Formats: sequence, structure tokens, C-alpha cells
Amino acid sequence: MNSGYPVILRLEDKLVVVVGGGNVAERKVTGLLDTGAKVVVVSPEATEGIQRLCRDGRIVWEQKSFAPRDVTDAFLIFAATNNREINQLIRKSAGAHQLVTLADDPKGSNFHVPAHIQRGSLSIAISTGGASPTLASQIREQLEQQFDDSYESYLDFLASKRKWILKEVEDALLKRKLLKKIVSSEFLTSNHRDEDFMQLYESLRKETRE
Repeated sequence: MNSGYPVILRLEDKLVVVVGGGNVAERKVTGLLDTGAKVVVVSPEATEGIQRLCRDGRIVWEQKSFAPRDVTDAFLIFAATNNREINQLIRKSAGAHQLVTLADDPKGSNFHVPAHIQRGSLSIAISTGGASPTLASQIREQLEQQFDDSYESYLDFLASKRKWILKEVEDALLKRKLLKKIVSSEFLTSNHRDEDFMQLYESLRKETRE
């Protein structure tokens, strides 16, 4: 059996079409909101959540039945209706270059969305290859406890300091030491990361010169 290839897609300004207006479709739409994608929902009816997002201008809701032309320019396609025949029609309407996932047919899909957690720049995805979405959800819950909200500011700190180190530190050995040392529980839990970093920098710089 061929294994899947995990990727992180950048969807900014890409057209993503979600066909269906029920709870499953709403979950798919919600997961797309912060990606910068142009999200279009195609369905005669929609949940209150989908309607609210449309009223707020965050998505487009085309209140109509599906037609093959609805997915012509889509980068990603979510077939999320409760009608298997319609979902299969959506798959057949997609071009060979388009990515399609069917809510009721994982094997007939050419991509699926894993369970995941997001902590700022930190993204962790969990997939069982469709074997057990329940297990994937359980693992996600465990990881949510292990990687709490503190990681969001910690990743911002790491990104900022990595940029500074690469720009300001010329000594290659000192660079490596700094980049390694800041990835630690001490900096994760510190309330004074910037001050602690400068102390570390001065200490390692003296150590490297000796």
C-alpha cells in the first residue's frame, strides 16, 4: 500500500470550494478561515454558522445545487454533502490536477485533512490514514495538553532570536550554540526571555573567546 505524503499547503488567495451546507461542511469551512483562502460554499441550504460567516463577508455562499462548473477553478475541493451520488459527481467533475476529498469516501479522495493542533507558528498534524479518526482525535487531545498556549509566544521568541542570531552573530560556533540553547524548557517557561537571552549571549560569547 502506498503511504500518503504529508504537506503544509499555503492557501492564500487560492479558491477552495466546499460543496455541502451541513455540520461536516461547516467544520471544513471553519478550518479554512485563517488560511487566507477564498472559500466558496455551494449548497441550497446551510447551517446558521455558515450563513453567519457569509453575512460577515468571510466566505461566499452560493445558495444552489451543485453543478460541475462550480469546481472548475478550485485548488481544493471538499465534497461534504450527505448524498453519496452527489459526492461522486463532484469527484468526477474535478480535473486530474485538482485535489478532492470526499467526506464519505476516504479511499476515493486524493487528500484528507488530518487532526491537528495550532499554537501560533507551531502546527502538529496527526493522521491514522483513515484507519481510526477517533484515535487521531484522542492523540490530538493529548498533544493539546502537552503543547499548551505558551508555545505560541515561545515560537515568536524563537523566530525573532533566530533572525537576530543569523544577522548579528558572525562566529559560526557561537551561532550553533545559541540556536541550540534557546530551544530549552528554561526559555519556554521563562517570563523574561529577552533578558535571559542576552545573558546567555554574553556568557557564550565570553566562553567562545577563551
